[in-house]
Amino acid sequence: MSDLLDALGSKKRLMILRSLSRGNRCVSELMDELKMDGKTAKYHLDKLERLGIVSSYFEGKRRYYQLVKEVVIMISPPPNRKFVVAALEKHSSEISL
Repeated sequence: MSDLLDALGSKKRLMILRSLSRGNRCVSELMDELKMDGKTAKYHLDKLERLGIVSSYFEGKRRYYQLVKEVVIMISPPPNRKFVVAALEKHSSEISL
């Protein structure tokens, strides 16, 4: 869980995840959309890929990234007092607490 929290603790990685939630993107598209240089984008994509949250594939010479897990953060006040951070399979819609 600490690796997932570390990954989600970066504003740039959250921006990448938000973009990928709208569709698959290559690095140059992410660079343009998020105003980020290629080295920075690739660094954050590699980290997300190592955690299994995104995967990549090639179309011609371009490498595209896609979300493969659904990331859920849930914080609830008393009386439940739950703090949940989970990376679920993309088509999973149930969270067991």
